[in-house]
Amino acid sequence: MPAAPERDVYTVTRLNREVRMLLDSGLPALWLEGELSNFAAPASGHWYFSLKDRDAQIRCAMFRARNLGTGFRPKDGQHLMVRGRVSLYEPRGDYQMIVEAMELAGEGELRRQFERLKAKLAAEGLFDAALKRPLPAIAWRIAVVTSPTGAAIRDILHILARRFPAATIRVHPAPVQGAAAAEAIVEAINEVQRIGEADVLILARGGGSIEDLWSFNDERVARAIRRGDIPVITGIGHEIDFTIADFAADVRAPTPSGAAEIAVPDQRELLGQLESLSRRLAYAMERALVRGLDRHQQLVKRLSRAHPGTRLRQQVQRLDELDLRLRAAWENHLARLAHRLQLAQRGLDAISPLATLGRGYAIITGPNGVALQDAAQVSPGDEIHARLARGRLTAQVIARRDE
Repeated sequence: MPAAPERDVYTVTRLNREVRMLLDSGLPALWLEGELSNFAAPASGHWYFSLKDRDAQIRCAMFRARNLGTGFRPKDGQHLMVRGRVSLYEPRGDYQMIVEAMELAGEGELRRQFERLKAKLAAEGLFDAALKRPLPAIAWRIAVVTSPTGAAIRDILHILARRFPAATIRVHPAPVQGAAAAEAIVEAINEVQRIGEADVLILARGGGSIEDLWSFNDERVARAIRRGDIPVITGIGHEIDFTIADFAADVRAPTPSGAAEIAVPDQRELLGQLESLSRRLAYAMERALVRGLDRHQQLVKRLSRAHPGTRLRQQVQRLDELDLRLRAAWENHLARLAHRLQLAQRGLDAISPLATLGRGYAIITGPNGVALQDAAQVSPGDEIHARLARGRLTAQVIARRDE
């Protein structure tokens, strides 16, 4: 007889693993709708729950990395739509769904409406960055459009009072949820733009589901935001929430508190900047004064050198100096001339006939006035003249002797 074939005996672990692999590969990611029950959220941050309808239920797991982006915390009894993959929890053999995305039932159609309106307005250029109005450096007047009774207005007023108490705040109340909310929000925005007594407008609302925020996905609200000259900051819902109003706004903040922080500067930072500028200004003024004083002293020195009085005094002094030099030169010149004259006088005296006369001699001139050198020049009876050292004599030739 042929030998019996060897049995392929599975372990429970092997069976569960292969079933899991079949489930993981055999079905694609799919959307599942049902009522939530048995919700649990342990310290790990993962969510565990069941989805059920009238006749059946399935266990679900949504891990922390995925549920952080949900935007709301589910509650038992809520009607949900989830997207994920069918799998098996091997240790217990539990058939389950690994959820990757979650939304409240009915959100799907709302999201499709949202995407259609977003695409339409974007195609019109309503969201273009070039249209965004710049925020003022300091907003002294703040207009706030929100519910007057919600947590959002309390947060906004608290932040504005802490950061910049000098700002004037005017609240324009409007419902932010419900059928009439969109029209009321549009009227409030138009009123702010019409009055024009604001530097910036904050449009805000606290968090909620997509249905709660739906009034901010209204086309009329988006177009009202773009009208007018006053820039608009939106602070709607939580950081993960995006509405059509956020895309139309000039600046989107993640929360109402964030919108208030963006709208005004921090007074402590301003005071610090002012103090720094004051120190820099004082230093610059001190340096300017020092440079100005140095320049003034240089100009005074130059002016003193170029002043007409100074120049005149220098010219007078120069004139006196030249006069003294001229006097000295003249006296020296005269002294040299006097000395030369004395020398000449001495020479003349040495050869002068007058000096000879002083020794007892006389100069005799004949009748014709010519000095006599020869007795033959006159005859007896001629009148002759004698010049002595002192005085003159007239005589007559009595006799002549020729030798």
